[in-house]
Order: sequence, then C-alpha cells, then structure tokens
Amino acid sequence: MDLFDYMKEKKQEREAPLAMRMRPERLSEVEGQDHILGPGKLLRRAIDADRLSSVILYGPPGTGKTTLARVIAGTTHAEFRQVNATTSGKKELEEVTEQAGKTLGGYGRRTILFIDEIHRFNRAQQDYLLPFVEDGTVILIGATTENPYFEVNTALLSRSTVFELKPLSRDNIRNILKRAMSDPVRGLGSFRARLTDEAETFLADAAGGDARAALNALELAAMTTERGEDGIVVIDLDAAAECMQKRPVHYDKNGDRHYDTISAFIKSMRGSDPDAAVYYLAKMLEAGEDIRFIARRIMISASEDVGNADPMACVLASAAAQEVERIGMPEAGLVLSQAAIYVACAPKSNACTAAVSLASECVKRVDADVPAHLQDSHYRGHEALGHGVGYKFPHDYPGHYVRQQYLPDEVADTHFYLPSDNGYEKTIGSFLKKLRSS
Repeated sequence: MDLFDYMKEKKQEREAPLAMRMRPERLSEVEGQDHILGPGKLLRRAIDADRLSSVILYGPPGTGKTTLARVIAGTTHAEFRQVNATTSGKKELEEVTEQAGKTLGGYGRRTILFIDEIHRFNRAQQDYLLPFVEDGTVILIGATTENPYFEVNTALLSRSTVFELKPLSRDNIRNILKRAMSDPVRGLGSFRARLTDEAETFLADAAGGDARAALNALELAAMTTERGEDGIVVIDLDAAAECMQKRPVHYDKNGDRHYDTISAFIKSMRGSDPDAAVYYLAKMLEAGEDIRFIARRIMISASEDVGNADPMACVLASAAAQEVERIGMPEAGLVLSQAAIYVACAPKSNACTAAVSLASECVKRVDADVPAHLQDSHYRGHEALGHGVGYKFPHDYPGHYVRQQYLPDEVADTHFYLPSDNGYEKTIGSFLKKLRSS
C-alpha cells in the first residue's frame, strides 16, 4: 500500500458511519456472546490460541458476526480474505483458493476466508469450497442471518462448527452507546454531545439487540440536533425516538424465525398465557405474516389444546378465520387477537387429540370388521347376510339410549376418549360414566 492508498483508507475510516467506526478491534471490546466467547469457551480458546477451524457464525443483524470475523483477522497469523456472497461469484472464489494454495505451499501460512451472507451462495458455489475446507487450504468463516441448517449445504456444515450469536442485551447496548459517546477518536467524544439517561434507555430497548441500529440512531440524532446556547448537543428522548423510527421486525417468512415465532404463539395459547400469545401475534402481524396462516393455527389449537373443555373455542376460531378472509388487514388483527386470547384463556384438554391418536394406533395394529348389527341394511337381501340385523335404534328407548356394542369384538372394551376434569369436559365425563354404569 502506497501513501496515497493509506491516506485514502484513513479518510474513509474517518468518514465511515459511527456503527462502522465503533466496531471492536480487540476481543476484549466485544460486547455479549459470553456463551461462545467467555473464558474457557471453545471459540474463545481457538481464537486465543490462533488455532481456529472452519466456523459458521449465525445470528440476527447487529449481533457482531462481521465484527467477530474482523477481530479474528486482527489476532491471527493467517492470511485473511473477505468476500460477500451477494456480490461475489465462483471466479472470485477460484482466485482466493488458488492464492491460498500458493500461500500454504510457499510460506506454510493458512488463509482465513470470511464469507459474509454465505446463505446467498448457491449449492454449486458452496460445493466448490468443500475440498479446500476439507484439506485445510482455507479456514472458512461464514456469516449468516439465516439458520445454516436450512441454508448451508450439509457437507459444508459437517466440516464446520456452528456458533449462534444471540441478540445483545439491553446492558450490552448501553455499554456500546456509552463507549461511542466517550471515544474521542472513533466515537462522538470530541463532538460535545450528551446523551440523556432516558434517551440511552430508550435506544437500548428499541434496538432489539441490534447494536448497529442503536448506533445509527445515535449518530443521526447527534448530527441533526441543534446545539444549545452552551454549545452542547443534548440528545434527549424525543430526538432519540424520532431518529430510531420504526425498526423492521426480525422475521423471515420461510426460515426458522417464522417457525420459532409460530411455535411460541401456539405454545403460549396452549399454556394459557394470553399476554404472550398476543405478543407473538403482534410480531407476526408487524412482519406481514399471512393472516390466513395465523387463523389456521388458532383453529388447530382450539381443537388440539382446548377441545371439548370449551367447544366454543373451536366455533370462535372458525368464525375468526372466516372474518379475516372477508375484512383483511388491519382490522383482521382485532379478530385474530380476540380468537387467540379466547383460546389462551379457555380451559384446556387434549383428550380429543389423544383419542384419535390412540384410535389410529389401534387401527394400524388391529384389523377388525364392523360388527354385523352395525353394517348397512339399506338394500334388499341384507337380512340373509345378517347385515344390520339386531341393531337397536337408540331413539326408541327411554333417554334415547340403549346399551349395545359399537366397537369390533377385538377392541370391544377399549376406551379411546378419556375426558378431562376441565370445563365442559367434566360434564361430558359425568355423562359417559352414567351411561357406562347403566
């Protein structure tokens, strides 16, 4: 690098966004991720010993995947190359792996290849890397916001260790904001600005674990707020809130966050927590989830988890599904909220679910014919075959009930439906007990 290139790079660093300037340069500056970077943890030991093997860093935006790769670049003795899967192709990979082979053969130095957004590479591009990762020509560091078990080839995964980065905590974000406000070189320490406690708390909460979002809002607030008479820029709650605006919800309709969120929604209804249920509902609605998909899951939960403990849950869920089809968003959110909260607050029973499951297992295990007296008798000559002969019509008897066998002989004494003591099912249980004892 000549003097011109050096000065150009330094100028770019000074003019880079605050979030870029405040990226940690040493492992000790990295906030959060103690589960993989804490003392004695595998990734921390590998970095400290400069014995890193291929890894996939997976987590939401702003949690430090690229930062961690750059920190590794600054601590390793290996060559470091970086490509972005959205702009790079096989030709660039060929150039990197060819040079990596020369570096390893000529100088005995390995090459770390950092691929940002590795899930953007197609299967052929990922397959191309396999032999070079396997023989150690390159040490792969892949970064992705998508679940690698969905998006990265199995063969490449088997040669790498997956580390999941968690959203940063509120305290992590606060520490990053404090550092940005006090650092006179990379941060706003020489800008003569002050961040109020209220504004700091708001940014830490609103960032949702995304350090980049918090720093971007902080920088925008600092640059657009007028200085007071004392020459100080005071970033208060109003300025912070205006600059944060509405952040996009971390949610992918085809990936694991989609499945994680709907799973949490269903489990919250099943667990009788209406607050959690409506929270996950709101998250899906904000992210633009298909309202028909949400309605279907509420209907399923109404039968699977409530059942006959409150038959109205199924009725309400079905009505809600019809309503959302007719009225659409945003009003459909009100209907879905009512249905989800009703299902969450209803008495619970999975007796109907268990009943059909037990019956299905029995059907698979036992091959039995319908008892003759229950067989169809709507044709001439059924008597000769014994079909329908001996059937007792319940409405001809007192109480519209008469004891007779309905199950095949092989399973005649089996009970599949075992009502719970919750809600209306307690009444059903008492009714069946009375019938069976008569």
